[in-house]
Amino acid sequence: MKREIIITGDGSTTIQIADWNEQYHSIHGAIQEAYHVFIKHGVQHYNSFHCSSGTVLESKNITILEIGFGTGLNAFITLLEAQKLGLDIIYTGVEAYPVSDEEIDALNYTKSLKAENSDLLFNKLHNTTWEEPHQIHDSFTLTKQKKFFIEINDVETYNIIYFDAFGARVQPELWTEPIFEIMYKALKPKGVLVTYSAKGSVRRAMQAVGFIVERLPGPPGKREMLRATK
Repeated sequence: MKREIIITGDGSTTIQIADWNEQYHSIHGAIQEAYHVFIKHGVQHYNSFHCSSGTVLESKNITILEIGFGTGLNAFITLLEAQKLGLDIIYTGVEAYPVSDEEIDALNYTKSLKAENSDLLFNKLHNTTWEEPHQIHDSFTLTKQKKFFIEINDVETYNIIYFDAFGARVQPELWTEPIFEIMYKALKPKGVLVTYSAKGSVRRAMQAVGFIVERLPGPPGKREMLRATK
């Protein structure tokens, strides 16, 4: 399918699939959405409630699974956040259809984030080989896995899941009970899954497999989002 780079509402880029009228990130602001959904309501929330108190992870290690590695934006801002908060992130990104080198070169995330001094780190996220861990930074280890989400078989491995699949309008099979059962099994107890979606059918599928689900204020352009806790 044809893909093109477009500018979103906050000036940052994303990839658009014209045939689906679907984007990798919100057209209202790729970076704004990523920070709101995955950093604020994912990493910062988990760190505040489980790491800062020392009740769960005194070492401040956080394991993250990203469903849809895509452009690498979520991984990149998580790396930057880890440095700010003094966290050690062990990050796994699953992607069945990696973006091309040409598309990566056309993204403007380091400029939009005023993190041009981190160009090498962003490129390293994409240039490392798949299926094996790589230390991108002292505080961030990345493993990229090229496979379908249905093939994930981890058990109680992750503290946080970024569920950033294409929307249910174009890929409804990714937002069903069988997929969320895989996510539930992959999370450690008290782990959280965050997603931009707030569809009632998605919330009910999460609840059916055992999640406790919260509706939260959404990023710009969306009224609500979901956070699910094991």
